[in-house]
Amino acid sequence: MRSPSSPRLRGHAGPVGLGARLSSLGITALGAALGGLVGGSFVVGVTLVLKAGIDFAARQHTAFVLAAPLVGLTLTALVLNVLGRSATELGDDARVHPWRIFPPGAVRADIGGDVVDTAGEEERFPWRLAPMRSLAIFSTVGWGCAMGTEAPAAYLGVAAGACLGDRGRGWRRLLRPAAVAGGAAGVGALMGIALVGAAFILEMGRRRPAPLSLERVLAALIGGFIGWGIDAVFGLSLIRLVVPQEPPLNLAQAAITALFIGAAAGGISSAAGLAVNRAKKWKASPWRRLALGGAGTLATALLLVWIASDSAAIGPGGGAISWAENHAAAPLALLAVCVLRAVATLAAVAAGGCGGVFVPFLAIGDLAGRVFAPTLRIGDDLAGAAGAAAGIAGGYRLPVTAIFMSLGLSGPARATLTCLATVCVASVAGASVEKALAKLARRRRPD
Repeated sequence: MRSPSSPRLRGHAGPVGLGARLSSLGITALGAALGGLVGGSFVVGVTLVLKAGIDFAARQHTAFVLAAPLVGLTLTALVLNVLGRSATELGDDARVHPWRIFPPGAVRADIGGDVVDTAGEEERFPWRLAPMRSLAIFSTVGWGCAMGTEAPAAYLGVAAGACLGDRGRGWRRLLRPAAVAGGAAGVGALMGIALVGAAFILEMGRRRPAPLSLERVLAALIGGFIGWGIDAVFGLSLIRLVVPQEPPLNLAQAAITALFIGAAAGGISSAAGLAVNRAKKWKASPWRRLALGGAGTLATALLLVWIASDSAAIGPGGGAISWAENHAAAPLALLAVCVLRAVATLAAVAAGGCGGVFVPFLAIGDLAGRVFAPTLRIGDDLAGAAGAAAGIAGGYRLPVTAIFMSLGLSGPARATLTCLATVCVASVAGASVEKALAKLARRRRPD
């Protein structure tokens, strides 16, 4: 009888283990390629329609700019709460209509929550709800509410990949990599930067947390590069990122820029992010949410039109950045628009809007950075780019994604290094604000 430690058996075990590993990576690559192509293409089609809706609304009269988000939020509430139902409401009929049935207690507008909650177990992803959620996304984002396209991109990309892998027993092995790659491809196509798509889907998954296995990282990278490829081949430019052109003059100016803009943009966006997370989980009837959130949406829109312009009051924030670029606004006016944009996103979320907050935080951070441009004697483009990166790191708490976004902007080396330093400061500032607010809440809580 041969010993278990014999050279022959040891030599046999190695190739078998290596073969299984290579087979797993091959299946991952195949699933990711299919999921990335399907998910990325689907997301691009949806995003083009959303972008057309936002652009159309921004060109209309002030009355339309004020009314459109309210109409969109009302349509969203009808889709999610009249067309959409709870499993406890329909009983046995829930099996017949899985495309409109939410689990009891689900936050129906929280599309990012599904991406996080099923990370690492994408076979549980409720992709059958994607058509109804798509209607809600069109109603919210396409009608000009202050919510972004990145959460829809990730959600719809994952949904497309999960649907592709749920075609039968033979396809199930492709489901997880297809879903991960679909989400990464959607965000990669939206941002036009491959590693941003990969980092976004991986960092979101870590909130669960999903393990960073080689297969998962490979799927995210393949998806991110497919999404970037779709953007590059068709010249889409689905979202406009500010590229810094003027670097800081010296190390001292770079350090002061990173410190001031990182602390300000990171702190403001962190406070806004905490408020948004609470608004998502607000336990109120959908119609009460719509009434109060809609009132907040209208009030902030009126103030933005008065202080800035019609375009600054609609969409996820691109119009506000264009206004800041084209007008010599005073720092106090920029700060006011920055805060109002944060309140507008908070109001849209509180009203039950179905969209993302990544892009709004880009705008909030960008505007916060521009407040300091005259004082720091730096270019508005550098202040905006550093502030945008800080908004993602501090408010959305995705520092790695913010780093890859800064690296992908292709600005001067010193400007890029300044943005990277700003991300670090914003991460610390965001965490500090979160701890301070949590401590304050504990003190105010009755014993």
